[in-house]
Amino acid sequence: MDALLNEYTDAQVAHHLNERGLRTGAGGAFDATSVKWVRFAKNLKSLKQRMLDAGWQTSTQTAAKLGVCRATLGKMRREGRLQGRICNELGAWLYWPHEGPPPPSSPPSSRSLALNDTSTAGAAV
Repeated sequence: MDALLNEYTDAQVAHHLNERGLRTGAGGAFDATSVKWVRFAKNLKSLKQRMLDAGWQTSTQTAAKLGVCRATLGKMRREGRLQGRICNELGAWLYWPHEGPPPPSSPPSSRSLALNDTSTAGAAV
């Protein structure tokens, strides 16, 4: 789960865990809420927090820096003038405020995603 959170939102992580046949400690399928609970219990950062730590900025911060309204950010992003990425299930966007490409997002490697035969939430972490 920690490796998946480098690249995916809680709901996307749940989807990946379910695809691999993993179940929560209670035996149910994962959803965004159960992933959030495991993150809390294991002190794992969300995708949004990881991106903020890497230097991405919120819509509010980016709009203030550029002197535009937040709606303009979406237009700039669609036109390719601004790099943005959705960071959670609520539709929040973060923006790369610097010249050049953002740092690599450390996509999960196949090795870090290798899962053992145990199908519990503990194995998913």
